[in-house]
Amino acid sequence: QVHLVESGGGLVQAGDSLRLSCAASGRAFSAYVMGWFRQAPGRAREFVAAINWSGGSTNYADSVRGRFTISRDNTNNTVSLQMNSLKPEDTAVYYCAAGPYSALTGLRSIYDYWGQGTQVTVSS
Repeated sequence: QVHLVESGGGLVQAGDSLRLSCAASGRAFSAYVMGWFRQAPGRAREFVAAINWSGGSTNYADSVRGRFTISRDNTNNTVSLQMNSLKPEDTAVYYCAAGPYSALTGLRSIYDYWGQGTQVTVSS
């Protein structure tokens, strides 16, 4: 069992930066692929970014590539999402998730554990 808690959301203006963090507790954090997803009102939850156990491999959605950076710290059991050049369309609830090695692909159904989410609102 892995328990995930997100933090760092808030209200920012377009062009600003924000850093989300996810603290994990439970077993074998370093064994999991960690991912970030987001869900805007009225829309399906979508993949944002994922990182493998070592941090050596990452995957990003086209909509955030070049603006967002995912990283992890296996010593402190945390995963972060640095979001730069934010746009109003980035507004959503952001979720942290943990899954097996195949989860690097970003397929939502593969992820086993989910956090409660943190709201990010970007004003124009």
